[in-house]
This record gives sequence, structure tokens and C-alpha cells, in this order.
Amino acid sequence: MKYRTFPKTGEKVSLLGFGCMRLPESDGRIDEAEAIRMIRYAIDNGVNYVDTAYMYHGGKSEPLVGKALKDGYREKVLLADKLPIVFVKESSDQQRFLDEQLERLDLPYIDMYLAHDINEKSWEKVKKFDTLRFMEEKRNEGVIKHVGFSFHGETPAFFREVIDAFPWDFCQIQLNYMDAELQAGVEGLKYAASKGIPVVIMEPLKGGKLTDVLPGPIKAYWDRIGAKRTPAEWGFKWVANFPEVMTILSGMSTFEQVDENIRILSDAEANALTPDELDIIERVAAEYNGLIPYSCTACRYCMPCPERLNIPYLISLRNEATIFESPDKIAFTINSFVRPKPSACISCRQCEEKCPQHLPIADIMDESERMFERV
Repeated sequence: MKYRTFPKTGEKVSLLGFGCMRLPESDGRIDEAEAIRMIRYAIDNGVNYVDTAYMYHGGKSEPLVGKALKDGYREKVLLADKLPIVFVKESSDQQRFLDEQLERLDLPYIDMYLAHDINEKSWEKVKKFDTLRFMEEKRNEGVIKHVGFSFHGETPAFFREVIDAFPWDFCQIQLNYMDAELQAGVEGLKYAASKGIPVVIMEPLKGGKLTDVLPGPIKAYWDRIGAKRTPAEWGFKWVANFPEVMTILSGMSTFEQVDENIRILSDAEANALTPDELDIIERVAAEYNGLIPYSCTACRYCMPCPERLNIPYLISLRNEATIFESPDKIAFTINSFVRPKPSACISCRQCEEKCPQHLPIADIMDESERMFERV
């Protein structure tokens, strides 16, 4: 495993971080035994950064992580968790959530504590409830070790505003080769580094969209250039190529993914890609961006829907219809198997307020109803 240095302490941080948002499930619940096996295997093979959050897996991720870190594994990792700003209604909620998280984890402290999902709206709540002072106090008390934030705002300019507002220990942004200019983007990565703030990367493979099923034009392109790397290798190594990146989170759902990702990031270096390789990735990004109408990462922040719609799944079906030119197949799937259907959407737009990608979800549901539903 390759490591990079956390400047606050000089600690070596594994280039691969274990994101606990997409743990394996069985019958709609975390497969506890398999998830623990995966996390411990990753730690045994050099991963020393584990990331969870209050709402992951409906609140079940934190207790699972706490169990995985028993038996001496806690001392081997930096544990990241997040204050759920979206649920904070008054200042006292912040202490309540932190206490609940420590109880779920069954731990006395958290290494890396982030203000979760900072965007233009949640930033106003941070200021209103004096969240930064609260986090600083908890750091001084030793309940948390390092203060950071995860970013889902709309522009690099807003990212700079957040960076400049507080002496952050670290930050977390979304970055992959398809979305180099989305949200903070490469520009934000460089700005944070210029301020001496290390950056954790999330969604390096766009929630698996860059690897799971290759659209025809993308597969044809890879075949044409005779690429010897897997799509996952190209995605990870593009991110790892930036020396400003401290660690790359991967939400791994299978043991095979853990094994592959350890292999890939055990020999990934900064500034290692050649100009020709960077050109290849740029061309693939252009191909993808020309195909996908709605850039959803399936993070599930939009859930639960008051009408019980599985929003990420429905958006993925809408995208598939365009990418794979298969509207009839998607219509059959929706009409035969999907309940509730897109027509159940009441356009309350609560989901849009929570969507990190700022997607027009209600409009997508309306569009899907017209495209796919049959009386």
C-alpha cells in the first residue's frame, strides 16, 4: 500500500481509504460478517483510513464499523465520521449527534470529524449554530482529533469561501475524471493544497458508474486503444496522480473490490501518468459526459422519499435508457417490476434540497413517467 503524509501529525495515511457507505447487504441489511471481514482484511493489508457517517445504511454503518474495529483494529486506523448538518435544528443537536455517534461506535473519540455535506444552504446553518466553534471545542477536549468538512457546494468559488473561513485540518471533496470541474473540482483541490490543507477524495469512480457496465462507445474506445488497465485502474490512478490528494475513499461492496483496489493503489504514484495516458482519460471523460443525461452517484442522500420512491434507482434507469439506447427495455422493467413508479412523485422537491449533485429530481420523475409508464 502506498502512503501519503498527514501534515498536522506527520502520520502516514494509506492512499486507499475504506468508505463504509456501500457495505455488502443481504435481505436489505448489512451483511455483518462479510463487511467486518472486508474491513479487517483491508486493514491487515495496509489500509489505515476508515470513513463512515451518521446516515450511512440508515444509521447502521457506524455500529458495524465500531464492531469491525474491535480486537485491536481501532489502534491501526484513523477513523472518520461526520456531523449530520442536514438534521441539526438547534445548537444543542450538535452535541446530541456526537454523543449518539460515539455510542454507536462504542468509542471514546473520533480521529477525523467532518461537517457533513457542506453546500450553500447547509453553510448558513453552520454559521447560525456556530458549528465551527463547537467542533473546535470538541477538538480541544480530545473527543475529536481533527476538524474537517465534506463539500457538495456548486462552485470552486464557494469552496474557497469555506476553506478560508476556518483553520481546517483537512477536507473532503468529490473528484473523478468525469467530474474534474464539478463542485470543488481540480481547481478546489489545488486551492486547498495551497493553504496547506490535505484533501480526501470521495466518488473516485463516480459511485461505480465508471466501472460497472461500460456503454458501447466507451468499451469500443478502450478496445480500440488496447488499454491494458481495467476501468477501475484508470479511474483510481487519475486521482492518485495528483500529489495534493491525501487518501482516496472507495465505497467497496464486495471482497473482490477490496482486493482489486488494494492492488491498484499499492503501486500508484503522484505525477506518474504520461501525457498520452492523461489524453486517453480526457477522451474517455468526454465520451461519458456526452452520453449521461443525469450525473447521479447513488449516494442516497435524497432518501427516504415520502412517497417511497427509490430515487437513485429510477434515475439510473433513466440514464440507462439513454446510454444504452434501451427505452423499451427500461419501460418493461418499470411497468413490470418497479413500485412505486415515477408517477408517484408529488414534486415536493425535498430530495432536491439534499441532493449533492443538485439534480432536478422531480422533473426527472415527470420525464420518466412520460417516457416509460404505460396505462
